[in-house]
Amino acid sequence: MIGYIIVSIVSGILFVVMDGLINANPLAQRLYKAYKPITKTSMNIPAGIIIDLVYGFVMAGIFLLLYTSLPGELGLVKGISFAFLAWFFRGVMFVTSHWMMFNVPIGALLYTLVAGLGEMLILGILYGLTLRPFI
Repeated sequence: MIGYIIVSIVSGILFVVMDGLINANPLAQRLYKAYKPITKTSMNIPAGIIIDLVYGFVMAGIFLLLYTSLPGELGLVKGISFAFLAWFFRGVMFVTSHWMMFNVPIGALLYTLVAGLGEMLILGILYGLTLRPFI
């Protein structure tokens, strides 16, 4: 249980750092200009940190719940499988919806897709290398 808590906190911190790196870099700022009219002018940083920490606990918990159902014998393979699953539901569906509903440049959508895959792979590998079911 202590391992789950530690890994969840680490993954939440990784979410915070990666979200900052992915969204605040000059390339992302240029690609995401299409969102400028609806982008908030300031961010609630404490709320963002709390949300990302909660995501860390939720993602780690879901990984543990799915562990025996994920393909592969090694934790690493299970982590990568989980990463692709999470990426589909988090990244691919988001990008597909935005492609259908908004006039957003394809470059911004591809960047979101690739960055999301990288983020999920990092977290999936972390989970796969460190977490095992409690039973």
